[in-house]
Amino acid sequence: MVPIYSEKVVDKLLFEPIHKGANHLCILALRATPSMASWLITTYAERHLGNIAIELIVENTAENGINSVLHQGFKELQISSSMQLQKSFSCSYLYQPPATEENYYIWFRDEMPIQAISCSYDFTQASLLRNNTGGFTARAVPYAYSLYEKIIGRTIYCNHSEVEDYIVIHSSNSAYAVTNSEQTENSVLLPLITKRTGEPGTKSGLNWGQRTKRNKNEAYIPLPHTIAKSGFFPLNKQHFLAVTDDHHTLQLRVEQQNDKAITTPASNALLGEYFRNRLGLANGAYVHLDDLISYGRTDVLFCKIDEEQYYMDFSVNERKK
Repeated sequence: MVPIYSEKVVDKLLFEPIHKGANHLCILALRATPSMASWLITTYAERHLGNIAIELIVENTAENGINSVLHQGFKELQISSSMQLQKSFSCSYLYQPPATEENYYIWFRDEMPIQAISCSYDFTQASLLRNNTGGFTARAVPYAYSLYEKIIGRTIYCNHSEVEDYIVIHSSNSAYAVTNSEQTENSVLLPLITKRTGEPGTKSGLNWGQRTKRNKNEAYIPLPHTIAKSGFFPLNKQHFLAVTDDHHTLQLRVEQQNDKAITTPASNALLGEYFRNRLGLANGAYVHLDDLISYGRTDVLFCKIDEEQYYMDFSVNERKK
Protein backbone atom coordinates (compact mmCIF):
# COMPACT_ATOMS: atom_id res chain seq x y z
CA MET A 1 0.00 0.00 0.00
CA VAL A 2 1.35 3.43 -0.93
CA PRO A 3 2.12 5.57 2.15
CA ILE A 4 -0.03 8.68 2.59
CA TYR A 5 2.82 10.59 4.19
CA SER A 6 5.51 12.62 2.47
CA GLU A 7 8.32 10.17 1.68
CA LYS A 8 10.67 13.10 1.12
CA VAL A 9 10.24 14.49 4.61
CA VAL A 10 10.28 11.13 6.42
CA ASP A 11 13.27 9.85 4.45
CA LYS A 12 15.22 13.06 5.00
CA LEU A 13 14.64 13.12 8.74
CA LEU A 14 14.54 9.45 9.69
CA PHE A 15 16.16 7.21 7.05
CA GLU A 16 18.66 8.79 4.63
CA PRO A 17 21.45 9.37 7.22
CA ILE A 18 21.51 5.64 8.02
CA HIS A 19 22.77 4.94 4.51
CA LYS A 20 25.65 7.34 5.21
CA GLY A 21 26.76 5.42 8.28
CA ALA A 22 24.66 7.10 10.98
CA ASN A 23 23.42 4.75 13.71
CA HIS A 24 22.11 7.00 16.50
CA LEU A 25 19.23 9.48 16.19
CA CYS A 26 18.63 12.11 18.85
CA ILE A 27 15.30 13.93 18.61
CA LEU A 28 14.59 17.16 20.46
CA ALA A 29 10.81 17.21 20.04
CA LEU A 30 8.48 19.97 21.11
CA ARG A 31 5.71 17.34 21.06
CA ALA A 32 5.95 13.56 20.73
CA THR A 33 3.83 10.43 21.04
CA PRO A 34 4.76 6.82 21.88
CA SER A 35 2.88 5.64 18.78
CA MET A 36 5.31 7.54 16.56
CA ALA A 37 8.25 6.05 18.47
CA SER A 38 6.74 2.57 18.17
CA TRP A 39 6.19 3.08 14.43
CA LEU A 40 9.81 4.10 13.92
CA ILE A 41 11.27 1.24 16.00
CA THR A 42 9.13 -1.28 14.11
CA THR A 43 9.88 0.24 10.70
CA TYR A 44 13.64 0.13 11.29
CA ALA A 45 13.30 -3.55 12.21
CA GLU A 46 11.06 -4.39 9.25
CA ARG A 47 13.45 -2.66 6.84
CA HIS A 48 16.38 -4.57 8.37
CA LEU A 49 18.27 -1.37 9.07
CA GLY A 50 20.27 -2.75 11.97
CA ASN A 51 20.50 -1.57 15.53
CA ILE A 52 19.60 2.11 15.27
CA ALA A 53 19.60 3.87 18.64
CA ILE A 54 16.76 6.36 19.15
CA GLU A 55 17.14 8.97 21.88
CA LEU A 56 13.98 11.02 22.31
CA ILE A 57 13.77 14.17 24.43
CA VAL A 58 10.22 15.51 24.88
CA GLU A 59 10.34 19.23 25.55
CA ASN A 60 6.79 20.45 26.19
CA THR A 61 6.73 18.47 29.44
CA ALA A 62 8.58 21.30 31.19
CA GLU A 63 5.60 23.63 30.80
CA ASN A 64 2.67 21.27 30.30
CA GLY A 65 3.52 17.98 31.97
CA ILE A 66 2.34 14.83 30.22
CA ASN A 67 -0.81 12.76 29.87
CA SER A 68 -0.57 9.59 32.00
CA VAL A 69 -1.41 7.33 29.05
CA LEU A 70 1.34 8.82 26.89
CA HIS A 71 3.70 8.56 29.84
CA GLN A 72 2.87 4.87 30.30
CA GLY A 73 3.37 4.28 26.58
CA PHE A 74 6.84 5.83 26.62
CA LYS A 75 7.77 3.89 29.76
CA GLU A 76 6.75 0.56 28.26
CA LEU A 77 8.72 1.24 25.07
CA GLN A 78 11.84 2.07 27.08
CA ILE A 79 11.46 -0.94 29.37
CA SER A 80 10.90 -3.22 26.38
CA SER A 81 13.97 -1.80 24.66
CA SER A 82 16.15 -2.40 27.72
CA MET A 83 15.09 -6.06 27.67
CA GLN A 84 15.97 -6.52 23.99
CA LEU A 85 19.63 -5.86 23.36
CA GLN A 86 19.20 -5.58 19.60
CA LYS A 87 17.03 -2.50 20.04
CA SER A 88 17.78 0.81 21.70
CA PHE A 89 15.18 3.40 22.61
CA SER A 90 15.23 5.95 25.39
CA CYS A 91 12.81 8.73 26.24
CA SER A 92 13.54 11.67 28.53
CA TYR A 93 11.40 14.60 29.59
CA LEU A 94 12.59 18.17 29.82
CA TYR A 95 11.73 19.41 33.31
CA GLN A 96 13.24 22.90 33.29
CA PRO A 97 12.82 25.56 30.55
CA PRO A 98 13.82 26.86 28.14
CA ALA A 99 12.93 24.48 25.34
CA THR A 100 14.16 24.83 21.77
CA GLU A 101 11.97 26.83 19.42
CA GLU A 102 11.89 24.10 16.78
CA ASN A 103 12.16 20.33 16.58
CA TYR A 104 15.69 19.02 16.02
CA TYR A 105 16.69 15.71 14.46
CA ILE A 106 20.40 15.16 15.15
CA TRP A 107 22.19 12.13 13.72
CA PHE A 108 25.35 10.56 15.15
CA ARG A 109 27.81 7.98 13.89
CA ASP A 110 28.55 6.27 17.17
CA GLU A 111 29.40 9.23 19.45
CA MET A 112 30.12 11.76 16.68
CA PRO A 113 27.32 14.11 15.49
CA ILE A 114 27.29 14.21 11.68
CA GLN A 115 23.99 15.80 10.61
CA ALA A 116 21.37 18.10 12.12
CA ILE A 117 18.02 19.35 10.85
CA SER A 118 15.54 21.70 12.53
CA CYS A 119 11.94 21.62 11.41
CA SER A 120 8.29 22.25 12.15
CA TYR A 121 7.56 18.51 12.22
CA ASP A 122 6.77 17.25 15.72
CA PHE A 123 7.61 13.63 16.51
CA THR A 124 4.02 12.49 16.09
CA GLN A 125 2.27 10.48 13.40
CA ALA A 126 -0.19 13.34 12.91
CA SER A 127 2.70 15.61 11.98
CA LEU A 128 5.10 13.28 10.17
CA LEU A 129 2.82 10.66 8.62
CA ARG A 130 -0.36 12.61 7.91
CA ASN A 131 0.64 16.25 7.52
CA ASN A 132 2.41 16.93 4.23
CA THR A 133 3.01 20.62 4.95
CA GLY A 134 5.91 22.08 6.85
CA GLY A 135 9.54 22.91 6.39
CA PHE A 136 13.00 21.88 7.54
CA THR A 137 16.42 23.49 7.57
CA ALA A 138 19.89 21.95 7.66
CA ARG A 139 21.71 23.17 10.76
CA ALA A 140 25.40 23.46 11.57
CA VAL A 141 26.21 20.32 13.51
CA PRO A 142 28.23 22.09 16.26
CA TYR A 143 25.32 24.46 16.89
CA ALA A 144 22.75 21.69 17.12
CA TYR A 145 25.01 19.59 19.32
CA SER A 146 25.50 22.53 21.69
CA LEU A 147 21.70 22.77 22.06
CA TYR A 148 21.59 19.07 22.83
CA GLU A 149 24.30 19.40 25.49
CA LYS A 150 22.50 22.32 27.14
CA ILE A 151 19.20 20.43 27.28
CA ILE A 152 20.35 16.96 28.31
CA GLY A 153 21.26 18.12 31.83
CA ARG A 154 17.69 19.33 32.38
CA THR A 155 15.98 16.05 31.50
CA ILE A 156 14.89 12.94 33.36
CA TYR A 157 14.27 9.47 31.94
CA CYS A 158 10.59 8.62 31.59
CA ASN A 159 11.03 5.48 33.71
CA HIS A 160 13.09 7.14 36.47
CA SER A 161 11.77 6.31 39.93
CA GLU A 162 11.49 10.03 40.78
CA VAL A 163 10.04 11.26 37.49
CA GLU A 164 6.80 12.41 39.16
CA ASP A 165 8.83 14.75 41.39
CA TYR A 166 9.99 16.59 38.27
CA ILE A 167 7.14 16.27 35.78
CA VAL A 168 3.40 16.80 36.25
CA ILE A 169 1.67 13.62 35.05
CA HIS A 170 -1.97 14.34 34.33
CA SER A 171 -4.61 11.72 35.03
CA SER A 172 -6.49 10.57 31.95
CA ASN A 173 -9.44 8.99 33.73
CA SER A 174 -11.83 11.68 32.54
CA ALA A 175 -11.02 10.81 28.93
CA TYR A 176 -12.41 7.30 29.30
CA ALA A 177 -15.95 7.93 30.48
CA VAL A 178 -17.11 4.57 29.17
CA THR A 179 -19.21 2.41 31.45
CA ASN A 180 -20.87 -0.97 31.07
CA SER A 181 -19.20 -1.48 27.67
CA GLU A 182 -21.81 0.68 25.97
CA GLN A 183 -21.32 1.88 22.42
CA THR A 184 -21.26 5.56 21.57
CA GLU A 185 -21.08 7.42 18.27
CA ASN A 186 -17.28 7.41 18.60
CA SER A 187 -16.87 3.70 19.28
CA VAL A 188 -16.97 0.34 17.48
CA LEU A 189 -17.74 -3.15 18.78
CA LEU A 190 -15.55 -5.85 17.24
CA PRO A 191 -16.62 -9.51 17.49
CA LEU A 192 -14.03 -12.09 18.57
CA ILE A 193 -16.07 -14.88 16.99
CA THR A 194 -16.67 -15.47 13.29
CA LYS A 195 -20.01 -14.76 11.66
CA ARG A 196 -19.85 -18.02 9.75
CA THR A 197 -19.42 -20.42 12.69
CA GLY A 198 -20.24 -18.31 15.73
CA GLU A 199 -16.95 -19.42 17.29
CA PRO A 200 -13.38 -18.07 17.41
CA GLY A 201 -11.40 -18.87 14.26
CA THR A 202 -9.56 -22.18 14.47
CA LYS A 203 -6.36 -20.68 13.05
CA SER A 204 -7.25 -17.00 12.95
CA GLY A 205 -8.25 -14.25 15.36
CA LEU A 206 -7.36 -15.19 18.92
CA ASN A 207 -6.14 -18.57 17.62
CA TRP A 208 -3.90 -17.17 14.90
CA GLY A 209 -0.84 -18.88 16.39
CA GLN A 210 -2.45 -22.34 16.47
CA ARG A 211 -0.45 -23.38 13.42
CA THR A 212 2.63 -25.52 12.86
CA LYS A 213 5.89 -23.98 14.09
CA ARG A 214 4.23 -20.75 15.29
CA ASN A 215 4.05 -19.12 18.69
CA LYS A 216 0.67 -20.32 19.91
CA ASN A 217 0.04 -16.99 21.67
CA GLU A 218 -0.05 -15.13 18.34
CA ALA A 219 -3.40 -13.43 17.88
CA TYR A 220 -5.21 -10.59 16.19
CA ILE A 221 -8.56 -8.88 16.61
CA PRO A 222 -10.62 -9.41 13.44
CA LEU A 223 -11.54 -6.11 11.78
CA PRO A 224 -14.62 -6.08 9.52
CA HIS A 225 -14.04 -4.54 6.10
CA THR A 226 -16.68 -1.84 6.60
CA ILE A 227 -15.01 -0.59 9.78
CA ALA A 228 -11.52 -0.82 8.27
CA LYS A 229 -12.60 1.49 5.45
CA SER A 230 -14.58 3.86 7.67
CA GLY A 231 -11.56 5.85 8.89
CA PHE A 232 -12.14 4.89 12.53
CA PHE A 233 -8.67 3.32 12.83
CA PRO A 234 -5.48 4.60 11.19
CA LEU A 235 -4.30 2.46 8.26
CA ASN A 236 -1.01 2.20 6.34
CA LYS A 237 0.53 0.37 9.33
CA GLN A 238 0.39 3.49 11.48
CA HIS A 239 0.39 2.67 15.18
CA PHE A 240 -2.14 3.64 17.83
CA LEU A 241 -2.01 3.38 21.60
CA ALA A 242 -4.88 1.63 23.34
CA VAL A 243 -5.39 1.95 27.08
CA THR A 244 -7.43 -0.95 28.40
CA ASP A 245 -10.16 -1.08 31.01
CA ASP A 246 -7.74 -2.92 33.32
CA HIS A 247 -5.18 -0.09 33.01
CA HIS A 248 -2.70 -1.61 30.56
CA THR A 249 -1.47 0.01 27.36
CA LEU A 250 -1.05 -1.77 24.04
CA GLN A 251 0.60 -0.48 20.89
CA LEU A 252 -1.57 -1.67 17.99
CA ARG A 253 -1.82 -1.34 14.23
CA VAL A 254 -4.08 -2.50 11.40
CA GLU A 255 -2.46 -4.86 8.91
CA GLN A 256 -2.79 -7.99 6.72
CA GLN A 257 -4.61 -8.25 3.40
CA ASN A 258 -7.63 -5.94 3.15
CA ASP A 259 -6.73 -4.46 6.57
CA LYS A 260 -8.47 -7.37 8.28
CA ALA A 261 -6.50 -7.53 11.53
CA ILE A 262 -5.57 -5.42 14.56
CA THR A 263 -2.22 -6.65 15.87
CA THR A 264 0.55 -5.79 18.32
CA PRO A 265 3.43 -4.91 15.96
CA ALA A 266 6.23 -5.44 18.50
CA SER A 267 5.19 -9.11 18.71
CA ASN A 268 2.06 -10.84 17.47
CA ALA A 269 2.08 -12.86 20.70
CA LEU A 270 1.55 -9.86 23.00
CA LEU A 271 -2.11 -9.51 22.10
CA GLY A 272 -2.72 -13.24 22.53
CA GLU A 273 -1.01 -13.20 25.91
CA TYR A 274 -3.18 -10.28 26.98
CA PHE A 275 -6.49 -11.96 26.05
CA ARG A 276 -5.48 -15.35 27.45
CA ASN A 277 -4.62 -13.67 30.73
CA ARG A 278 -8.02 -11.93 30.82
CA LEU A 279 -9.75 -15.23 30.04
CA GLY A 280 -7.82 -17.08 32.73
CA LEU A 281 -6.12 -19.36 30.20
CA ALA A 282 -2.55 -20.60 30.08
CA ASN A 283 -0.13 -19.06 27.60
CA GLY A 284 -0.54 -20.69 24.21
CA ALA A 285 -3.91 -22.26 25.06
CA TYR A 286 -6.51 -22.68 22.33
CA VAL A 287 -9.37 -20.21 22.83
CA HIS A 288 -12.76 -21.93 22.67
CA LEU A 289 -16.18 -20.32 22.46
CA ASP A 290 -16.90 -21.69 25.95
CA ASP A 291 -13.91 -19.71 27.28
CA LEU A 292 -15.39 -16.46 26.01
CA ILE A 293 -18.89 -17.31 27.22
CA SER A 294 -17.60 -18.29 30.66
CA TYR A 295 -15.72 -15.01 30.85
CA GLY A 296 -18.77 -13.02 29.74
CA ARG A 297 -17.68 -11.38 26.46
CA THR A 298 -17.46 -12.43 22.82
CA ASP A 299 -16.52 -8.96 21.59
CA VAL A 300 -14.26 -6.03 22.42
CA LEU A 301 -15.14 -2.32 22.38
CA PHE A 302 -12.87 0.42 21.04
CA CYS A 303 -13.51 4.10 21.79
CA LYS A 304 -11.55 6.72 19.88
CA ILE A 305 -9.90 9.41 21.99
CA ASP A 306 -7.88 10.99 19.17
CA GLU A 307 -5.92 9.86 16.10
CA GLU A 308 -3.28 8.07 18.19
CA GLN A 309 -5.13 7.13 21.41
CA TYR A 310 -7.99 4.70 21.94
CA TYR A 311 -9.74 3.05 24.88
CA MET A 312 -10.16 -0.74 24.66
CA ASP A 313 -12.87 -2.28 26.83
CA PHE A 314 -13.02 -6.02 27.52
CA SER A 315 -14.66 -5.71 30.91
CA VAL A 316 -17.54 -7.81 32.15
CA ASN A 317 -20.56 -6.35 33.95
CA GLU A 318 -23.66 -7.88 35.44
CA ARG A 319 -25.81 -6.86 32.48
CA LYS A 320 -23.66 -8.88 30.10
CA LYS A 321 -23.41 -12.00 32.26
